[in-house]
Amino acid sequence: MRLLDRYLLRELLVPLCYCLSGFLIFWISFDLFSELSRFQEQRVEFMGIVRYYGLKIPEFLVLVSPIALLLALLYALTNHTRHHELTAIRAAGVSLFRLCVPYLGVGFILSLGLLALNELWVPLASQAADEMLARKAGEPAAGIKERWYPNLSFRNARDGRIWSMKAYNLDTFEMRGPQVEWTLPDESRRTLIASNAVRRDSIWVFQGVQELTYPASGALSNGFNPNIVALTLHTNVLAVPEFSETPEQIQSEIKISRLSSIKAAKRAQLSIAEILDYLRLHPDASERTRALLDTQFHGRLAAPWTALVVVVIAVPFGAASGRRNVFVGVASSIFICFAYFILLNLGLALGTGRFAPPWIAAWSPNLIFAGVGLWLTSRVR
Repeated sequence: MRLLDRYLLRELLVPLCYCLSGFLIFWISFDLFSELSRFQEQRVEFMGIVRYYGLKIPEFLVLVSPIALLLALLYALTNHTRHHELTAIRAAGVSLFRLCVPYLGVGFILSLGLLALNELWVPLASQAADEMLARKAGEPAAGIKERWYPNLSFRNARDGRIWSMKAYNLDTFEMRGPQVEWTLPDESRRTLIASNAVRRDSIWVFQGVQELTYPASGALSNGFNPNIVALTLHTNVLAVPEFSETPEQIQSEIKISRLSSIKAAKRAQLSIAEILDYLRLHPDASERTRALLDTQFHGRLAAPWTALVVVVIAVPFGAASGRRNVFVGVASSIFICFAYFILLNLGLALGTGRFAPPWIAAWSPNLIFAGVGLWLTSRVR
C-alpha cells in the first residue's frame, strides 16, 4: 500500500469511528427513551437493558453505517480540500479516480461486512433480544401465552405435505393438536393426527397418535370404496424422521404469513436463507407471493452496497474546490442520499406491487446513483 493511501485511510477512519460511535449513542438513546416505559412495566434490570442493546447493536450498525461513512468521507475530503491537499496530490499526477481507490476499498469492505452482518447476526440477535423481553414480561404463564402462535397452517409443496395445528410454540417448537396430510406414491392419502408434537434430536416426535389411510381414487375399479378409512396406526408415541420440515422453516412461514405488501414495501425484512427456503418448499407459490419474495431477495442483496454507492456520491461533492463548495457539497450530497433512500423504498414498493421486475426495482437505485456519482466525479476540476 502506498504512503498516500495509508494517509487517506487514516484521515477517513478516525472520523468514521467517531461518526459510528456518535450515531450508535444517539440511536440507542432515542430507542431507550421510547422503550423506557416498556422496560419499567416488565421490571427489566440495568444489566438486562445493557444486554438487550448489546444484542441490538448489529441491527443498529446496519442502519447507521452508510450514513456514518457519508459524513466521515465528506469531512475528510472537505478537510483535504480546505488545506489544498487534493490540489497538491492531483498536481503530482494522481488522478481523482486513483485517489478514490482507498475510499472505494473501505466502501466495498463495509458493504461485504453489512451483507454478512445482515444475514448471519442480525436475525439471530434481534430474535434473542425479543425473546429476552418476552421472558421478562409479566408472570410465566402470561409469557408462555404470548409465545404461542394459534391456528397455524402451511404447505410443503415440494414433499406434498400439509400441516395444520391448533397452536405452535415459538420458543420450544411444541405443537398442539397437529395434523399432517400427505399422498403416497400409490396415490393413497395418509393423515396423521396427534394430541401434540415436539422436536427431539432433529426429529418430530408425535404423542397420542392416530394415523389414517385413504385408498387411492382408482380403488373403485378394484371393488373398494374410496370413502372407507383404514385405521393403520394408533400409538402413544411416534417418531417420524422423514418429516423434513424444520422449526426455522416453520418460523419463516409465520413471518411470511404476517408480511403484508405494505410492510414489505418499506424495507427488505426477510433473510436470503428464509426466502430461498420458502421458495424451495413452495415451487407453486402465487404470482403475488413470488413477486414479494423476489423483490425482498434482490432488495436484501442490493441494500448492503449502499455503502459503496455512498462513496461514489460523496466524492464529487467533497472533492470540489472552493470554500463555498464545502458547504454546498455537504448539503447537496446529503440531499442526494436522502433522495437515494426514497428511491430505494419506492423501488421495493414497485417490485412488491408487480409494477416493475424485482431485480430492476431493487438494483436500479444503486445503478442510477452510482452512474450519476461517476459522471459528476469525471467533471470535477
